Amino acid sequence: MFRKKKRAAAIQKKNEEKNRITHEDVTLELLKNVTAKMDDAEIEQRKTNNGASFSLVYIQTLIDKERLNEAVIQPLLLTKDQPFIQGISTCSVLRIHSIEEAKEHMMFGAVLIHDQENNEWWEVKLENSLSRAIENSEVETIMYGPKDSFTERIEQNMFMIRRRLPVTELKAEKFQAGSNTKTQVQMLYIEGIANPDIVEIARKNISKVNFDLILEASNLSAFMEDHTHSLFPQFMQTDRPDSCAFSLGLGKIIILLNDTPFALIAPITFFHLFQSPEDYVHRWVIASFLRTLRYFSFFIAITLIPLYVALTTHHYQMIPLQILYVLTESRTKLPFTPFWESVIMLVIIEIIKEASLRMPTKTSQTIGVIGGIVIGQAAVEAGFASNVLIVLVGISAIASFLVPNYLVTKATTVLQFLILILASFLGILGIAFGLILLLAHLNGLSSLKQPFFAPVAPLYWRDWKDLFVRAPLPWAKLRPEYLKTVKKWRVSKGEGSE
Repeated sequence: MFRKKKRAAAIQKKNEEKNRITHEDVTLELLKNVTAKMDDAEIEQRKTNNGASFSLVYIQTLIDKERLNEAVIQPLLLTKDQPFIQGISTCSVLRIHSIEEAKEHMMFGAVLIHDQENNEWWEVKLENSLSRAIENSEVETIMYGPKDSFTERIEQNMFMIRRRLPVTELKAEKFQAGSNTKTQVQMLYIEGIANPDIVEIARKNISKVNFDLILEASNLSAFMEDHTHSLFPQFMQTDRPDSCAFSLGLGKIIILLNDTPFALIAPITFFHLFQSPEDYVHRWVIASFLRTLRYFSFFIAITLIPLYVALTTHHYQMIPLQILYVLTESRTKLPFTPFWESVIMLVIIEIIKEASLRMPTKTSQTIGVIGGIVIGQAAVEAGFASNVLIVLVGISAIASFLVPNYLVTKATTVLQFLILILASFLGILGIAFGLILLLAHLNGLSSLKQPFFAPVAPLYWRDWKDLFVRAPLPWAKLRPEYLKTVKKWRVSKGEGSE
Protein backbone atom coordinates (compact mmCIF):
# COMPACT_ATOMS: atom_id res chain seq x y z
CA MET A 1 0.00 0.00 0.00
CA PHE A 2 2.82 2.39 0.90
CA ARG A 3 4.59 1.65 -2.40
CA LYS A 4 1.41 2.38 -4.37
CA LYS A 5 0.92 5.72 -2.60
CA LYS A 6 4.57 6.63 -3.17
CA ARG A 7 4.33 5.72 -6.85
CA ALA A 8 1.10 7.75 -7.26
CA ALA A 9 2.72 10.76 -5.59
CA ALA A 10 5.74 10.47 -7.90
CA ILE A 11 3.52 10.31 -10.99
CA GLN A 12 1.53 13.35 -9.82
CA LYS A 13 4.74 15.29 -9.18
CA LYS A 14 6.05 14.35 -12.62
CA ASN A 15 2.83 15.50 -14.30
CA GLU A 16 2.89 18.80 -12.41
CA GLU A 17 6.49 19.35 -13.48
CA LYS A 18 5.58 18.53 -17.08
CA ASN A 19 2.65 20.96 -17.03
CA ARG A 20 4.83 23.67 -15.53
CA ILE A 21 7.42 23.26 -18.28
CA THR A 22 4.79 23.01 -21.00
CA HIS A 23 3.15 26.29 -20.01
CA GLU A 24 6.40 28.17 -19.46
CA ASP A 25 6.42 31.47 -21.34
CA VAL A 26 8.44 31.82 -24.53
CA THR A 27 11.61 33.87 -24.23
CA LEU A 28 14.47 34.46 -26.61
CA GLU A 29 16.89 33.11 -24.01
CA LEU A 30 15.00 29.80 -23.78
CA LEU A 31 14.99 29.45 -27.56
CA LYS A 32 18.73 30.13 -27.67
CA ASN A 33 19.22 27.25 -25.21
CA VAL A 34 16.93 25.04 -27.27
CA THR A 35 18.81 25.71 -30.52
CA ALA A 36 22.27 25.46 -28.95
CA LYS A 37 24.61 23.16 -30.95
CA MET A 38 22.20 23.25 -33.89
CA ASP A 39 24.24 24.59 -36.81
CA ASP A 40 21.18 25.00 -39.02
CA ALA A 41 19.31 27.13 -36.46
CA GLU A 42 19.10 30.88 -37.15
CA ILE A 43 18.26 33.76 -34.79
CA GLU A 44 18.03 37.16 -36.49
CA GLN A 45 17.43 40.63 -35.08
CA ARG A 46 15.60 43.09 -37.37
CA LYS A 47 13.86 46.49 -37.29
CA THR A 48 10.88 47.82 -39.22
CA ASN A 49 10.70 51.25 -40.91
CA ASN A 50 9.06 52.56 -37.75
CA GLY A 51 11.96 51.37 -35.63
CA ALA A 52 10.08 48.48 -34.05
CA SER A 53 12.42 45.62 -33.16
CA PHE A 54 11.61 41.98 -33.84
CA SER A 55 13.43 38.66 -33.78
CA LEU A 56 13.24 35.70 -36.14
CA VAL A 57 13.97 32.15 -34.96
CA TYR A 58 13.88 29.22 -37.40
CA ILE A 59 15.62 26.08 -38.63
CA GLN A 60 16.89 26.97 -42.08
CA THR A 61 16.92 23.38 -43.37
CA LEU A 62 13.20 23.01 -42.63
CA ILE A 63 11.87 26.19 -44.23
CA ASP A 64 11.62 27.72 -47.69
CA LYS A 65 14.23 30.51 -47.61
CA GLU A 66 12.81 32.28 -50.70
CA ARG A 67 9.35 32.46 -49.18
CA LEU A 68 10.89 33.71 -45.93
CA ASN A 69 12.40 36.71 -47.68
CA GLU A 70 9.40 37.43 -49.91
CA ALA A 71 6.50 36.74 -47.53
CA VAL A 72 7.93 37.64 -44.11
CA ILE A 73 11.12 39.71 -43.95
CA GLN A 74 10.45 42.24 -46.71
CA PRO A 75 6.81 42.93 -45.68
CA LEU A 76 7.90 43.39 -42.05
CA LEU A 77 10.74 45.73 -42.94
CA LEU A 78 8.49 47.91 -45.09
CA THR A 79 5.36 47.84 -42.93
CA LYS A 80 4.00 50.92 -41.22
CA ASP A 81 1.18 49.07 -39.49
CA GLN A 82 0.77 48.84 -35.75
CA PRO A 83 1.19 46.15 -34.62
CA PHE A 84 3.70 45.41 -37.38
CA ILE A 85 2.76 41.70 -37.57
CA GLN A 86 -0.22 42.80 -39.66
CA GLY A 87 2.20 43.49 -42.50
CA ILE A 88 2.29 39.76 -43.25
CA SER A 89 -0.71 39.25 -45.48
CA THR A 90 0.25 36.32 -47.71
CA CYS A 91 0.78 33.73 -44.93
CA SER A 92 -1.18 32.44 -41.96
CA VAL A 93 0.04 33.98 -38.71
CA LEU A 94 -0.78 32.32 -35.37
CA ARG A 95 -0.08 33.33 -31.78
CA ILE A 96 2.24 31.16 -29.65
CA HIS A 97 1.70 30.87 -25.90
CA SER A 98 4.24 28.33 -24.53
CA ILE A 99 7.80 27.18 -25.09
CA GLU A 100 6.69 23.63 -25.93
CA GLU A 101 4.32 24.98 -28.56
CA ALA A 102 7.13 27.11 -30.01
CA LYS A 103 9.53 24.15 -30.17
CA GLU A 104 6.99 21.92 -31.86
CA HIS A 105 6.04 24.48 -34.53
CA MET A 106 9.66 25.38 -35.18
CA MET A 107 10.64 21.74 -35.77
CA PHE A 108 7.82 21.38 -38.28
CA GLY A 109 9.06 24.22 -40.47
CA ALA A 110 7.62 27.38 -38.86
CA VAL A 111 9.34 30.72 -38.42
CA LEU A 112 8.97 32.20 -34.93
CA ILE A 113 8.58 35.98 -34.76
CA HIS A 114 9.07 37.93 -31.53
CA ASP A 115 7.36 41.31 -31.27
CA GLN A 116 9.73 42.93 -28.76
CA GLU A 117 7.55 46.02 -28.29
CA ASN A 118 4.54 44.00 -27.09
CA ASN A 119 6.51 40.93 -25.94
CA GLU A 120 4.42 38.60 -28.12
CA TRP A 121 5.44 35.53 -30.11
CA TRP A 122 3.95 34.52 -33.45
CA GLU A 123 4.55 31.72 -35.92
CA VAL A 124 4.38 31.61 -39.71
CA LYS A 125 4.37 28.22 -41.43
CA LEU A 126 6.97 28.15 -44.20
CA GLU A 127 7.69 24.42 -44.37
CA ASN A 128 10.04 23.36 -47.14
CA SER A 129 7.95 21.66 -49.84
CA LEU A 130 10.83 19.48 -51.00
CA SER A 131 9.39 16.24 -52.44
CA ARG A 132 9.98 13.82 -55.28
CA ALA A 133 7.73 13.75 -58.31
CA ILE A 134 4.74 11.44 -58.57
CA GLU A 135 6.00 8.28 -60.24
CA ASN A 136 4.79 4.83 -61.25
CA SER A 137 4.35 2.25 -58.51
CA GLU A 138 7.38 -0.04 -58.28
CA VAL A 139 5.68 -2.45 -55.89
CA GLU A 140 2.28 -3.01 -57.53
CA THR A 141 2.91 -2.62 -61.23
CA ILE A 142 0.04 -3.06 -63.70
CA MET A 143 -0.21 -2.81 -67.48
CA TYR A 144 -3.47 -0.87 -67.57
CA GLY A 145 -5.02 1.51 -65.06
CA PRO A 146 -3.69 4.54 -63.14
CA LYS A 147 0.07 4.92 -63.03
CA ASP A 148 0.45 7.39 -60.16
CA SER A 149 1.66 6.31 -56.73
CA PHE A 150 2.03 7.88 -53.31
CA THR A 151 4.99 10.04 -52.30
CA GLU A 152 6.47 10.90 -48.91
CA ARG A 153 4.28 14.03 -48.65
CA ILE A 154 1.00 13.32 -46.87
CA GLU A 155 -0.61 16.38 -48.47
CA GLN A 156 0.06 15.03 -51.96
CA ASN A 157 -1.27 11.62 -50.96
CA MET A 158 -4.45 13.19 -49.57
CA PHE A 159 -4.86 15.12 -52.82
CA MET A 160 -4.59 11.97 -54.95
CA ILE A 161 -7.27 10.23 -52.86
CA ARG A 162 -9.66 13.20 -52.67
CA ARG A 163 -9.31 13.69 -56.43
CA ARG A 164 -10.73 10.20 -56.86
CA LEU A 165 -13.37 10.59 -54.15
CA PRO A 166 -14.67 14.19 -54.38
CA VAL A 167 -17.32 13.74 -51.68
CA THR A 168 -17.70 15.59 -48.39
CA GLU A 169 -18.42 12.29 -46.64
CA LEU A 170 -14.73 11.38 -46.94
CA LYS A 171 -13.47 12.26 -43.48
CA ALA A 172 -9.84 12.65 -42.38
CA GLU A 173 -8.89 12.61 -38.70
CA LYS A 174 -5.44 13.83 -37.67
CA PHE A 175 -3.18 12.11 -35.12
CA GLN A 176 0.45 12.28 -34.08
CA ALA A 177 2.61 9.23 -33.43
CA GLY A 178 6.14 8.95 -32.07
CA SER A 179 7.39 11.08 -29.20
CA ASN A 180 10.58 11.89 -31.12
CA THR A 181 9.46 11.68 -34.75
CA LYS A 182 6.14 13.55 -34.24
CA THR A 183 4.85 11.69 -37.30
CA GLN A 184 1.64 13.11 -38.75
CA VAL A 185 -1.03 10.43 -39.19
CA GLN A 186 -4.30 10.76 -41.08
CA MET A 187 -7.14 8.24 -40.72
CA LEU A 188 -9.54 8.29 -43.68
CA TYR A 189 -13.01 6.78 -43.95
CA ILE A 190 -16.30 7.53 -45.69
CA GLU A 191 -18.94 8.58 -43.20
CA GLY A 192 -22.22 6.82 -43.85
CA ILE A 193 -20.51 3.77 -45.31
CA ALA A 194 -17.78 2.65 -42.89
CA ASN A 195 -18.90 0.81 -39.76
CA PRO A 196 -18.65 3.31 -36.84
CA ASP A 197 -17.48 0.52 -34.51
CA ILE A 198 -14.52 -0.25 -36.77
CA VAL A 199 -13.69 3.45 -37.05
CA GLU A 200 -13.72 3.75 -33.25
CA ILE A 201 -11.46 0.70 -32.86
CA ALA A 202 -8.95 2.19 -35.32
CA ARG A 203 -9.15 5.56 -33.58
CA LYS A 204 -8.39 4.01 -30.17
CA ASN A 205 -5.56 1.86 -31.54
CA ILE A 206 -3.82 4.87 -33.08
CA SER A 207 -4.28 6.93 -29.93
CA LYS A 208 -2.75 4.18 -27.78
CA VAL A 209 0.51 4.02 -29.76
CA ASN A 210 3.25 4.96 -27.29
CA PHE A 211 6.69 4.79 -28.88
CA ASP A 212 9.47 7.23 -29.65
CA LEU A 213 10.14 6.35 -33.32
CA ILE A 214 7.32 5.87 -35.82
CA LEU A 215 9.17 6.25 -39.11
CA GLU A 216 6.94 4.37 -41.57
CA ALA A 217 3.73 2.42 -41.95
CA SER A 218 5.04 -0.92 -40.63
CA ASN A 219 6.07 0.72 -37.34
CA LEU A 220 2.54 1.97 -36.77
CA SER A 221 0.82 -1.27 -37.80
CA ALA A 222 3.01 -3.24 -35.38
CA PHE A 223 1.34 -1.40 -32.48
CA MET A 224 -2.17 -1.63 -33.95
CA GLU A 225 -2.29 -5.29 -34.93
CA ASP A 226 -4.38 -7.69 -32.90
CA HIS A 227 -1.80 -10.50 -33.27
CA THR A 228 1.77 -9.24 -33.36
CA HIS A 229 3.38 -12.70 -33.43
CA SER A 230 1.65 -13.92 -36.58
CA LEU A 231 3.50 -14.38 -39.87
CA PHE A 232 0.63 -12.73 -41.72
CA PRO A 233 0.09 -8.94 -41.75
CA GLN A 234 -3.29 -7.73 -40.53
CA PHE A 235 -2.87 -4.42 -42.35
CA MET A 236 -2.32 -4.23 -46.07
CA GLN A 237 0.30 -1.78 -47.30
CA THR A 238 -0.07 -0.10 -50.68
CA ASP A 239 1.39 2.87 -52.52
CA ARG A 240 -1.49 3.07 -55.01
CA PRO A 241 -4.12 5.80 -54.47
CA ASP A 242 -6.63 3.92 -56.65
CA SER A 243 -6.44 0.90 -54.33
CA CYS A 244 -7.05 3.18 -51.35
CA ALA A 245 -10.04 4.85 -53.04
CA PHE A 246 -11.50 1.42 -53.91
CA SER A 247 -11.06 0.21 -50.32
CA LEU A 248 -12.68 3.36 -48.91
CA GLY A 249 -15.66 2.78 -51.17
CA LEU A 250 -16.03 -0.72 -49.76
CA GLY A 251 -16.20 0.63 -46.20
CA LYS A 252 -12.59 0.16 -45.09
CA ILE A 253 -10.24 2.55 -43.32
CA ILE A 254 -7.08 4.08 -44.77
CA ILE A 255 -4.20 5.32 -42.62
CA LEU A 256 -1.66 7.70 -44.16
CA LEU A 257 1.66 8.66 -42.57
CA ASN A 258 3.87 11.58 -43.43
CA ASP A 259 7.34 10.82 -44.83
CA THR A 260 6.36 7.38 -46.11
CA PRO A 261 4.83 6.48 -49.51
CA PHE A 262 2.82 3.53 -48.17
CA ALA A 263 -0.70 3.62 -46.75
CA LEU A 264 -2.33 1.08 -44.45
CA ILE A 265 -5.65 -0.54 -45.34
CA ALA A 266 -7.82 -2.26 -42.73
CA PRO A 267 -9.68 -4.37 -41.95
CA ILE A 268 -8.46 -6.99 -44.38
CA THR A 269 -8.79 -10.75 -44.72
CA PHE A 270 -6.34 -13.45 -45.71
CA PHE A 271 -7.82 -13.48 -49.19
CA HIS A 272 -7.18 -9.77 -49.77
CA LEU A 273 -3.46 -10.56 -49.69
CA PHE A 274 -3.90 -12.46 -52.97
CA GLN A 275 -5.79 -9.73 -54.80
CA SER A 276 -4.15 -7.37 -57.26
CA PRO A 277 -5.37 -4.02 -58.66
CA GLU A 278 -5.10 -5.62 -62.08
CA ASP A 279 -7.88 -8.08 -61.17
CA TYR A 280 -10.37 -5.30 -61.84
CA VAL A 281 -8.77 -4.41 -65.17
CA HIS A 282 -8.83 -7.84 -66.81
CA ARG A 283 -11.95 -9.53 -68.11
CA TRP A 284 -13.57 -11.32 -65.19
CA VAL A 285 -12.80 -14.82 -66.54
CA ILE A 286 -9.11 -14.02 -66.96
CA ALA A 287 -8.96 -12.25 -63.58
CA SER A 288 -10.56 -15.27 -61.91
CA PHE A 289 -8.06 -17.64 -63.56
CA LEU A 290 -5.09 -15.51 -62.44
CA ARG A 291 -6.41 -15.23 -58.90
CA THR A 292 -6.94 -19.00 -58.69
CA LEU A 293 -3.40 -19.47 -60.01
CA ARG A 294 -2.08 -17.36 -57.13
CA TYR A 295 -3.78 -19.54 -54.53
CA PHE A 296 -2.46 -22.67 -56.24
CA SER A 297 1.06 -21.19 -56.38
CA PHE A 298 0.94 -20.38 -52.67
CA PHE A 299 -0.04 -23.99 -51.93
CA ILE A 300 2.75 -25.28 -54.20
CA ALA A 301 5.32 -22.97 -52.61
CA ILE A 302 4.70 -24.27 -49.08
CA THR A 303 4.13 -27.98 -49.85
CA LEU A 304 6.17 -29.01 -52.94
CA ILE A 305 9.56 -29.48 -51.24
CA PRO A 306 8.02 -30.97 -48.06
CA LEU A 307 6.14 -33.44 -50.30
CA TYR A 308 9.43 -34.42 -51.97
CA VAL A 309 11.01 -35.07 -48.56
CA ALA A 310 7.96 -36.97 -47.30
CA LEU A 311 7.84 -39.27 -50.34
CA THR A 312 11.57 -39.97 -50.56
CA THR A 313 11.90 -40.52 -46.80
CA HIS A 314 8.68 -42.26 -45.68
CA HIS A 315 6.53 -43.17 -48.68
CA TYR A 316 8.64 -44.74 -51.45
CA GLN A 317 5.76 -47.10 -52.22
CA MET A 318 3.57 -44.17 -53.34
CA ILE A 319 5.97 -43.08 -56.10
CA PRO A 320 5.32 -44.51 -59.60
CA LEU A 321 7.99 -47.00 -60.63
CA GLN A 322 9.42 -44.99 -63.55
CA ILE A 323 9.75 -41.88 -61.40
CA LEU A 324 11.23 -43.97 -58.58
CA TYR A 325 14.01 -45.15 -60.92
CA VAL A 326 14.85 -41.52 -61.74
CA LEU A 327 14.89 -40.53 -58.06
CA THR A 328 16.98 -43.53 -57.06
CA GLU A 329 19.54 -42.85 -59.76
CA SER A 330 19.77 -39.12 -58.91
CA ARG A 331 20.28 -39.89 -55.21
CA THR A 332 22.71 -42.79 -55.39
CA LYS A 333 25.83 -40.72 -54.66
CA LEU A 334 24.37 -38.03 -52.38
CA PRO A 335 25.85 -37.81 -48.88
CA PHE A 336 22.83 -36.07 -47.34
CA THR A 337 19.35 -37.23 -46.42
CA PRO A 338 16.46 -35.71 -48.41
CA PHE A 339 15.70 -33.35 -45.52
CA TRP A 340 19.20 -31.87 -45.24
CA GLU A 341 19.57 -31.80 -49.00
CA SER A 342 16.39 -29.72 -49.22
CA VAL A 343 17.36 -27.43 -46.36
CA ILE A 344 20.76 -26.66 -47.91
CA MET A 345 19.28 -25.86 -51.32
CA LEU A 346 16.46 -23.72 -49.88
CA VAL A 347 18.92 -21.73 -47.78
CA ILE A 348 21.11 -21.16 -50.85
CA ILE A 349 18.08 -19.98 -52.84
CA GLU A 350 17.15 -17.54 -50.05
CA ILE A 351 20.72 -16.21 -50.00
CA ILE A 352 20.58 -15.61 -53.76
CA LYS A 353 17.15 -13.93 -53.48
CA GLU A 354 18.31 -11.61 -50.70
CA ALA A 355 21.56 -10.81 -52.51
CA SER A 356 19.68 -9.91 -55.71
CA LEU A 357 17.48 -7.52 -53.71
CA ARG A 358 20.42 -5.79 -52.02
CA MET A 359 22.61 -5.48 -55.12
CA PRO A 360 22.38 -2.48 -57.48
CA THR A 361 19.46 -2.74 -59.87
CA LYS A 362 21.57 -3.17 -63.02
CA THR A 363 23.44 -6.20 -61.67
CA SER A 364 20.87 -7.85 -59.38
CA GLN A 365 18.96 -9.70 -62.10
CA THR A 366 22.17 -10.98 -63.70
CA ILE A 367 23.52 -12.21 -60.37
CA GLY A 368 20.20 -13.88 -59.54
CA VAL A 369 19.98 -15.79 -62.82
CA ILE A 370 23.67 -16.67 -63.21
CA GLY A 371 24.07 -17.45 -59.51
CA GLY A 372 21.10 -19.81 -59.54
CA ILE A 373 22.24 -21.64 -62.68
CA VAL A 374 25.91 -21.91 -61.73
CA ILE A 375 25.32 -22.93 -58.12
CA GLY A 376 22.57 -25.37 -59.08
CA GLN A 377 24.67 -27.05 -61.75
CA ALA A 378 27.73 -27.15 -59.49
CA ALA A 379 25.68 -28.65 -56.63
CA VAL A 380 24.49 -31.47 -58.90
CA GLU A 381 27.96 -32.19 -60.31
CA ALA A 382 29.53 -32.10 -56.85
CA GLY A 383 26.96 -34.55 -55.53
CA PHE A 384 25.33 -32.24 -52.99
CA ALA A 385 21.84 -32.21 -54.56
CA SER A 386 19.81 -34.24 -57.04
CA ASN A 387 18.56 -33.01 -60.40
CA VAL A 388 14.97 -33.57 -59.29
CA LEU A 389 15.36 -31.37 -56.21
CA ILE A 390 16.94 -28.55 -58.26
CA VAL A 391 13.88 -28.53 -60.53
CA LEU A 392 11.46 -28.62 -57.60
CA VAL A 393 13.27 -25.82 -55.74
CA GLY A 394 13.15 -23.64 -58.86
CA ILE A 395 9.41 -24.25 -59.29
CA SER A 396 8.77 -23.54 -55.61
CA ALA A 397 10.80 -20.30 -55.66
CA ILE A 398 9.02 -18.99 -58.75
CA ALA A 399 5.60 -19.96 -57.37
CA SER A 400 6.22 -17.98 -54.18
CA PHE A 401 6.58 -14.75 -56.20
CA LEU A 402 3.10 -15.03 -57.69
CA VAL A 403 1.57 -13.73 -54.45
CA PRO A 404 1.12 -9.94 -54.96
CA ASN A 405 1.88 -9.08 -51.33
CA TYR A 406 5.63 -9.05 -50.61
CA LEU A 407 5.13 -9.66 -46.88
CA VAL A 408 3.21 -12.86 -47.62
CA THR A 409 6.02 -13.96 -49.95
CA LYS A 410 8.43 -13.82 -47.01
CA ALA A 411 5.91 -15.60 -44.77
CA THR A 412 5.70 -18.35 -47.40
CA THR A 413 9.41 -19.10 -46.92
CA VAL A 414 9.03 -19.58 -43.17
CA LEU A 415 5.92 -21.74 -43.63
CA GLN A 416 7.82 -23.87 -46.13
CA PHE A 417 10.56 -24.61 -43.58
CA LEU A 418 8.08 -25.36 -40.79
CA ILE A 419 6.10 -27.82 -42.92
CA LEU A 420 9.38 -29.31 -44.20
CA ILE A 421 10.38 -30.16 -40.62
CA LEU A 422 7.02 -31.84 -39.97
CA ALA A 423 7.28 -33.77 -43.25
CA SER A 424 10.74 -35.09 -42.34
CA PHE A 425 9.39 -36.61 -39.12
CA LEU A 426 5.83 -37.62 -40.01
CA GLY A 427 5.75 -37.77 -43.79
CA ILE A 428 2.52 -36.81 -45.55
CA LEU A 429 0.76 -36.92 -42.20
CA GLY A 430 3.09 -34.12 -41.07
CA ILE A 431 2.17 -32.02 -44.13
CA ALA A 432 -1.52 -32.52 -43.39
CA PHE A 433 -0.95 -31.65 -39.74
CA GLY A 434 0.93 -28.48 -40.75
CA LEU A 435 -1.85 -27.36 -43.10
CA ILE A 436 -4.46 -27.95 -40.37
CA LEU A 437 -2.41 -25.82 -37.94
CA LEU A 438 -2.14 -23.12 -40.61
CA LEU A 439 -5.91 -23.06 -41.16
CA ALA A 440 -6.52 -22.98 -37.39
CA HIS A 441 -4.07 -20.09 -37.04
CA LEU A 442 -5.69 -18.10 -39.86
CA ASN A 443 -9.12 -18.71 -38.37
CA GLY A 444 -7.94 -17.28 -35.05
CA LEU A 445 -6.58 -14.03 -36.48
CA SER A 446 -8.45 -10.74 -36.75
CA SER A 447 -7.93 -7.33 -38.32
CA LEU A 448 -9.34 -4.45 -36.28
CA LYS A 449 -11.37 -7.11 -34.41
CA GLN A 450 -12.88 -8.37 -37.68
CA PRO A 451 -12.43 -12.05 -38.69
CA PHE A 452 -9.29 -12.55 -40.77
CA PHE A 453 -10.54 -15.69 -42.52
CA ALA A 454 -13.88 -14.25 -43.63
CA PRO A 455 -15.88 -14.93 -45.75
CA VAL A 456 -14.90 -18.61 -45.27
CA ALA A 457 -15.01 -18.57 -41.48
CA PRO A 458 -17.43 -17.13 -40.54
CA LEU A 459 -19.20 -18.06 -43.74
CA TYR A 460 -20.64 -15.26 -45.90
CA TRP A 461 -21.73 -16.84 -49.17
CA ARG A 462 -22.56 -13.49 -50.74
CA ASP A 463 -18.93 -12.33 -50.50
CA TRP A 464 -17.70 -15.33 -52.49
CA LYS A 465 -18.36 -13.32 -55.66
CA ASP A 466 -14.98 -11.66 -55.06
CA LEU A 467 -13.04 -14.44 -53.34
CA PHE A 468 -11.49 -17.30 -55.34
CA VAL A 469 -13.02 -15.88 -58.49
CA ARG A 470 -13.73 -12.29 -59.47
CA ALA A 471 -17.33 -12.07 -60.62
CA PRO A 472 -18.39 -9.44 -63.19
CA LEU A 473 -18.56 -5.96 -61.66
CA PRO A 474 -22.31 -5.55 -62.39
CA TRP A 475 -22.89 -8.45 -60.00
CA ALA A 476 -21.07 -6.69 -57.15
CA LYS A 477 -23.97 -4.48 -56.08
CA LEU A 478 -23.46 -5.10 -52.36
CA ARG A 479 -20.50 -4.24 -50.17
CA PRO A 480 -18.70 -7.04 -48.29
CA GLU A 481 -20.96 -8.46 -45.63
CA TYR A 482 -18.19 -9.11 -43.09
CA LEU A 483 -17.50 -5.34 -42.86
CA LYS A 484 -21.07 -4.68 -41.63
CA THR A 485 -21.16 -1.33 -43.42
CA VAL A 486 -23.84 1.30 -42.74
CA LYS A 487 -24.78 1.51 -46.42
CA LYS A 488 -24.78 -1.96 -47.93
CA TRP A 489 -25.74 -1.19 -51.52
CA ARG A 490 -23.19 0.11 -54.02
CA VAL A 491 -25.86 1.29 -56.49
CA SER A 492 -27.79 4.50 -55.87
CA LYS A 493 -30.77 4.02 -58.16
CA GLY A 494 -32.45 1.53 -60.43
CA GLU A 495 -32.33 -2.22 -59.95
CA GLY A 496 -30.96 -3.34 -56.62
CA SER A 497 -31.16 0.06 -54.87
CA GLU A 498 -32.32 0.46 -51.33
